[in-house]
Amino acid sequence: MRILIVDDEISIANFISDGLKEEGFAVDVATNGKKGLELALDNLYAYDVILLDWMLPGLSGIEICRHIRKVNQQIPIIILSAKDTVDDAVFGLDTGANDYIRKPFSFEELLARIRVLMRKNEAEPIIFSAGDIEMNVEKHIVTKKGIPIEFTQKEFALLEFFLRNKGKVCRRTNIIEKVWDIHFDYNNSIIDVYINGLRKKIDEPNKPSFIETVRGIGYKIEED
Repeated sequence: MRILIVDDEISIANFISDGLKEEGFAVDVATNGKKGLELALDNLYAYDVILLDWMLPGLSGIEICRHIRKVNQQIPIIILSAKDTVDDAVFGLDTGANDYIRKPFSFEELLARIRVLMRKNEAEPIIFSAGDIEMNVEKHIVTKKGIPIEFTQKEFALLEFFLRNKGKVCRRTNIIEKVWDIHFDYNNSIIDVYINGLRKKIDEPNKPSFIETVRGIGYKIEED
């Protein structure tokens, strides 16, 4: 899943970015309003959540939020701000934000609110399954025939992307956009390395792979 952070406080942006990457998210960061709006509009339907600081050089988070809402009403937006009055929060929410978090905040709280908004936006359960594989996103657990399987954060994120798109062909470019960073070299063979890692942990000997290769396009997990 992919998140945009727009915050001119570099230490805060890096803190959030590092934490989200550890949770398996792909993250883009902008440190001024103009760049933030550019990234948001250029990749609007690729982002699952946008985090906007209120006070930004060039263009405020409130102005960015208004621009986004003119073209997309669904994408979850969270305003991050040191402004701590009730009126400030109400103003931010009335502008079109889905949530308002006062600085300073804990990363655990931010992560919980992000997951809540993603669930509401996608209107889907936190548990995904295909064949003998079941994933509980909230508890970060994957089982095969009821037996837990250990995955790295990136393996988990990649498998989650496939399960969310069960029955669809996942193009390599879409995998890069959603699971890895926007600037990642999509010609790199790292995708294949992680696919092979997943297959070693999931596939059974002498049986077709759980993750089907669609030659020249990408990969696919079949419907049950």
